[in-house]
Parts: sequence; C-alpha cells; structure tokens
Amino acid sequence: MSDFMTTVFGPLNKEWCNYFLFLSMIMYVLFVFAILTEIFFLFKHYKTLDFKMVLNGVLLLVNAFLAYMVNRLLYTMCVKSL
Repeated sequence: MSDFMTTVFGPLNKEWCNYFLFLSMIMYVLFVFAILTEIFFLFKHYKTLDFKMVLNGVLLLVNAFLAYMVNRLLYTMCVKSL
C-alpha cells in the first residue's frame, strides 16, 4: 500500500517543472494575441465603442496576463524548490 501511495501521491521529478514553463509560454502568446486583437478591435470600431465593449476587452487582457503570471510564478517556485 505504501508503494502505491508513493507512486500516486509522491513528489514528481524536476522535469515536471517544464509543464509550467510550457503553459507560461502558451499564456504569453495568448496574452500578446489578446493585446493585438484588442488594438485591432478598438481601431475598427472606434466610432461605436461603448463602456461595456471596452470593459470586456480590458478584462480579457487582465485575465490573460494573470494566467501568464500564475504559470510563470509556479514555474519559478518549482525550479527553485527542487
């Protein structure tokens, strides 16, 4: 039983930190894409903008940035702890 618990719930190797690095890179690309999309949208619809549309764009950017930062922080914590 102890071998099963160690295998399933035990610590992972340092190579698993690359998972957070990979997610961090993906989130960064999505963040840059969100910025470019928002800029394009603002220039295309600048005459008909309302507060709700701008707020949705800002919230999208904040969400993408936070996802990037969380994965970057988790990668740093993983690398420094092992």
